[in-house]
Amino acid sequence: MGGSHADATAATVCVIGAGLSGLATAHALSVRGVDFVCLEKSPDVGGIWRQPGAGERGPAYRSLHLNSAKQLTGYADFPMPSELPLYPSHSDVAAYLRAFAEWAGLLPRVELRTEVLSVEQEADGAWTVVSRDAHGEVTRRRFEQVIVASGHNTEAALPDSLPPGAGSFAGTILHSMDYGDGSDFAGQRVVVVGMGASGVDIAADLSRHAARTVLSVRRGLHIVPKQLFGMSVDLIADAPWFNDMSFDERRSFVEQALFVARGRLSDYGLPEPDHPVFSSAVTISDEILSRIRHGGVVPRPAIESLDGDTVTFTDGSTVEADAIVYCTGFRMAFPFLPAGCPTDPRQGAVELYKRVVAPDRPGLYFVGLIRPVGSITRLVEAQSRWVARIVDGDVALPSAEVMREEIGTYLSGIEERYGRTEGASIQVDVGPYLRELRELQDA
Repeated sequence: MGGSHADATAATVCVIGAGLSGLATAHALSVRGVDFVCLEKSPDVGGIWRQPGAGERGPAYRSLHLNSAKQLTGYADFPMPSELPLYPSHSDVAAYLRAFAEWAGLLPRVELRTEVLSVEQEADGAWTVVSRDAHGEVTRRRFEQVIVASGHNTEAALPDSLPPGAGSFAGTILHSMDYGDGSDFAGQRVVVVGMGASGVDIAADLSRHAARTVLSVRRGLHIVPKQLFGMSVDLIADAPWFNDMSFDERRSFVEQALFVARGRLSDYGLPEPDHPVFSSAVTISDEILSRIRHGGVVPRPAIESLDGDTVTFTDGSTVEADAIVYCTGFRMAFPFLPAGCPTDPRQGAVELYKRVVAPDRPGLYFVGLIRPVGSITRLVEAQSRWVARIVDGDVALPSAEVMREEIGTYLSGIEERYGRTEGASIQVDVGPYLRELRELQDA
């Protein structure tokens, strides 16, 4: 197999990733007639919504469905089919994304099974992108601009240290990235760790197959049903009447609605959140509280230690387990970028102007590196259109100093509300951020 080093004539722009964000970016560039190539390491477009093939890892377990309504998750120019349910399955979303790529004429510009190995800026400001294709051939190309749209659910994040006795655990320890289907654990005793989106999804899925499902929760999070007052919560978040409220009014409205919809989380045996709504990521789930109430899922606190097949929790209780599934999220990983980039984890926070532009790396942009409470698609489309105008020379960016000042102001607000962590630094509010991006496009 390859290993040869070839130089190739490049397009003007390199887009990295062909998931939801990469395809939105490719479409925005195509509409403006910008010459680009899109590099995707997987065998097909679709990003995290693709079912991983043999030998692949990926977060698209079989029971995965959208948490956001299809009206806001589909692209504005290419709505999701009317026959799909309000919350389509991951396979429906993957098929939809491929249909969008075909409709928009993007597939000829997408190089599949092509992994980006490195991205370096040259002295003249151009970017050299080194990639390896399915045959092992390595290619170097020069681009004027690079847009990273490869997402942030890429590297499985296990706890820094597993519980004492993990080495003696007689069963299987895995991350949600390697979880496929609840039927794989039929008749087993399983402990799920984490109460984020994948944790509650996987616990609910397992509860229909496993002999016993325990949900280990270290810290309380706000659990929000997919619908309130008969409306999808992201449609509420998008509604003008909701966005006309002050931040405090929106928070109060949601807290009261949650209390009516589900009462106190402590009534389910779960820890109450130690923070108000909108001060941390929320967990959207229609199922987990019902599965707890029906006895399918049993809540427990954090794991204290492991010994053989025995799991001991911090309250002193124990269970026997055949498997532990860590649903502890993902780390942002951009190993192809040079050290010191705004996404370098050593910085502790992502530092991007308007959550898109690297102020000290002219020609480097990020699309989709955000974490909204609600659907991401409208935001990604707005980011894509703005970036397309920048690379096309239609929009001029402010000075690096002005951009750094905006970043500092944004991160100060984030720190006050969420604390200063890498994950919090990409948190955005859908309504205000969308208005901000639209104002940038109209400028």
